[in-house]
Amino acid sequence: MSGASTITRGILWLAVLANAAAASLTLLVPDVLNGPPVMNGSGHGTALIMLVLGVPLLIGSLLAEDQWPRWALIARLGALSYLAYNGFMLLVATPFNSLFLVYCAALSSTAFGLGLQLMHARPAAVEERLPMPAARIVGGYILAIVVLNTLVWLRTIVPAMVADDPTSFLAGTGIATNPVFVQDLVFWLPGAAVIGWLSWTRRPYGALLAGSYLVFGLLESIGVAVDQWLGYSADPTTPHATMGAVYLFAVMAVIGVVALVYYARSSRPASAIRLSITATASR
Repeated sequence: MSGASTITRGILWLAVLANAAAASLTLLVPDVLNGPPVMNGSGHGTALIMLVLGVPLLIGSLLAEDQWPRWALIARLGALSYLAYNGFMLLVATPFNSLFLVYCAALSSTAFGLGLQLMHARPAAVEERLPMPAARIVGGYILAIVVLNTLVWLRTIVPAMVADDPTSFLAGTGIATNPVFVQDLVFWLPGAAVIGWLSWTRRPYGALLAGSYLVFGLLESIGVAVDQWLGYSADPTTPHATMGAVYLFAVMAVIGVVALVYYARSSRPASAIRLSITATASR
């Protein structure tokens, strides 16, 4: 194993430990979350899915590297993206608490692990292309999510920007700004738009990142459904967590499963594509 890959794997295992610690301590330490009940409930939901889905998927992808390297890489990038997204939420969507440094370690190790994993992805994985119909369907699906998600966020953001009290939509959350809006509009939605375009145009990294995004999207849909459910259970009077959102994201999770199955059935490793092209040319 090369020095770079050894360092990468070391940071990834550090991310496993840090995220497991952040999620489990959030769930188990009494009163560590000291915000409003709805936000505490949502935080517990986030930590729960990190612990029971995100961290195990990351561990499984590391253990399966030798036997299923292609799918292990796709799952790993999806799991890391999910853990990075929600590590940020634990860090900035909860009032400062005794786990602050644990949250910092989880987000830092995950972000560096994700960056290093992308830098050292196998050339075959980078060069893999989806067949044209699947590339357009998967890429179009991701781009549609970007557009719809952006419009939903702007529906709240734009009126708030011109309102007499711009922060009124945050009443009852205990936070100064919406961290979902921040990270989605600054990084995740632009990143998803690039991934959708790479898939649509069948560029390098397109198939790899599209599959990873579908894994991320499935985990996030499950996570939001659970954190909305626990937030609503903690405070049924709040507008910040509703059963309607639980049902919506449960449906999104089902759609995410269908999209991921379609991707898996449609994609082929780069080596198989090269063999197919060679066989066709020799006829």
